[in-house]
Amino acid sequence: MRRVLAIVAATVLVATGCSSVDNDAATGSDLVVDTTTGTLQGVAVGETHQFLGVRYAQPPTGDRRWTRPEPVPDTDDVLDATRAGSPCPQTGETAQAVSSTDEDCLFLNVTVPARASETPRPVMVWWHGGGFTSGAGSQYDAQRLADQGDVVVVTANYRLGMLGYLGLPGLDGSGNFGLADQLAALRWANDNAEVFGGDPDSITVFGESAGGTSVCAALTSPAAVGLVDRAIFSSGSCSLAWPAGTLFPGLPASSSLISLSDSEAQGSVAAAALGCTDPDPLGCLRARPVDALLGQAVLFGNPIAYGTELLPQQPSTAVQQGNWLKVPVLSGGNRDEHRSFIGGLLLTDPTAVTAENYESLIRSSFPADVGAVSATYPLDDYESAPVAWATVVTDVAWACTTSRGARDLAAAGTPVYSYEFADRSAHDVSGVGSSGVPQGAAHATDLPYLFDLGSEDLLTEPGQRELGDDMVVAWAAFAHTGTPGGADDAEWPVTTGIETPVMQFDNPVTGSGVHLVDHRAEHHCGLWDAITPE
Repeated sequence: MRRVLAIVAATVLVATGCSSVDNDAATGSDLVVDTTTGTLQGVAVGETHQFLGVRYAQPPTGDRRWTRPEPVPDTDDVLDATRAGSPCPQTGETAQAVSSTDEDCLFLNVTVPARASETPRPVMVWWHGGGFTSGAGSQYDAQRLADQGDVVVVTANYRLGMLGYLGLPGLDGSGNFGLADQLAALRWANDNAEVFGGDPDSITVFGESAGGTSVCAALTSPAAVGLVDRAIFSSGSCSLAWPAGTLFPGLPASSSLISLSDSEAQGSVAAAALGCTDPDPLGCLRARPVDALLGQAVLFGNPIAYGTELLPQQPSTAVQQGNWLKVPVLSGGNRDEHRSFIGGLLLTDPTAVTAENYESLIRSSFPADVGAVSATYPLDDYESAPVAWATVVTDVAWACTTSRGARDLAAAGTPVYSYEFADRSAHDVSGVGSSGVPQGAAHATDLPYLFDLGSEDLLTEPGQRELGDDMVVAWAAFAHTGTPGGADDAEWPVTTGIETPVMQFDNPVTGSGVHLVDHRAEHHCGLWDAITPE
C-alpha cells in the first residue's frame, strides 16, 4: 500500500522522463531530495521512503539503440518519483518477467528507512536476475531489507536480450550494453548516496543469477574501479559452466560469458534472421520493431562479452590472475538449483528426462565418466529421474563451480564468505512445480527471503519468516562491515581451501536451521573437480 504525503499538482512529462511537479506543492523534506539528475519527490511506504522510476541514463531509443548509456542532465524541475518506470523490453508474466516493449526503461528505485540515522547508512545496489532476457528492478520490493537491515537499497533496470547484448563487428560497446547500464546505475548510486543518507564509501553491489554473474564480471572491469566496496553474488559466478547437454539436453557446452568474436558471430546470426544482411546491418536493425527483436531472445541467454573495453579478460581468468577489485565477497547458491530448469523443460516436453533415458543423458554429457557418475547418482536413490538428473546438473554446473570460483577469489587474500540456501519448503517462484518435479530449494526460490516479489510477502509457511530474518541480518551485516552475520552468532569462516565449511541457510522448523555444512561432500565436488578441471 502506498500513501503519497506530498500532493503532486498539475504534473507534466519533462525530457528526463520523470514527471515534473509544482515546486510549491512539494512538501515533506524527507521525501524531497536533490540529486545529480534533478530534485525527486518520493513517497512514504510502510517504514520506508521510496524514490521510484528515477532515470539514471538517457532513453536508449532511436539512434541510441545499441549505444553506451548516456548521462542524464540535471534539471531545476521537481520530478515525480512516486511510481516505477517501465521495465526493459521482454516477454512473459512471472515473478521474474513482465511483458514490455518500451525501450525507454533505464530507471532505478531507491528505498530508505524512514527513521533518522546519526551515521550514513551502507548502500546496497541490486542487479536482478532473469537469464539476461527478463526482469526489472521494480519487481523487488526492498522495504524489509532496507528497514530491518538499516541500509539504503537501489534496484535497477538494465537492457536485456538482443537490446542489451548485441555484438556486431565494428559496433562500439558490442556485447556489453546491459553491463554498461548496470555500471551506470552503480555510478549514479555512488554519486547520489549522500542525499539519501547513504555512505558513498560503503557500496555493496549484489545480484542473483544473471545479476550475480554480472556482479562477478563487474569486479574485473576497469570501469568499476572506485565504485564497489563489497560484492554479493547469488546463483551466479564468473565460473559457472554447463557441460554439453546439461543446461538443457542437446545443447552444447556453455557459460554466461562469451568471447567478443562469439558475440559478434551470434549477433550476425540474429541480424540475418531479421533480414538485415548488409555488411553494416545496424541501420536496418535500428529500424526493426521491438517485437521482432524480442523474437531473437533465445540467442542471448548467456550473452556477456569479454575481450572488450569493459571486460578486457575472461572474468574467471582475470580472477585467477588477480586482476579484479579484491573487495570482500559473499558468494553462494541454492541446494537444488537446477530443479527449476528441469521443471520448466518437462512442462514443454514431459519425455525429456525419464527413467528410460536417464543413463543416456549421463552418457551424452559425460561419455568418459559414465560409470563414476552413474555410481555416484544411482537412479534408485531419487524419487524420480528428473530429480536425479537435476541433482547431477546442480552439482556439476552450479554448486561445484561456485565453490571453485570462491576459492579462486579467496586466493587473492581478500575475505570471501560462502553460503548455500537450502529451504525445501520455499515458494515455487518459477511456477514450474506443476511439472511434477518438487522444486525444493531451486533456482530463484531464495529471492522472497530478501525481497517481497511484486510487493507480495511469500514467506507464509512455518519457519520461513525466521529464515528470511536470518538472511537479512547476514546480508545487511556484510553491507555494514564486510563480515556477514550468522544466526545465533554462529562463527562463519572465511573461505580458504577445499575444506572450508559453508554456511547453510535452512528452515529452522522444517529443516536444520542455519549451520555449517560440508558443501563439497554434499555436492560430490571431488568427483566433479576430477571430471571438469579448471
